[in-house]
Amino acid sequence: MSRTKNHKDHDFRHSHASLLENEGINIQEIARRLGHTDVNMTWYTYSHLYPKEEERAVDILNKIV
Repeated sequence: MSRTKNHKDHDFRHSHASLLENEGINIQEIARRLGHTDVNMTWYTYSHLYPKEEERAVDILNKIV
């Protein structure tokens, strides 16, 4: 496999995960689709896709209280 093809495969996988995350798909499902046996691997690789989760969690809790 050439480096270019390998790079394109990686780009596709990353785009796939990013698009699913943007639509609110659970990270466990994203991990399953990528073939990751451990969701921690997915979280480590794609955690930068979730920068507003802390802010969203605080907003939700503030609405409850």
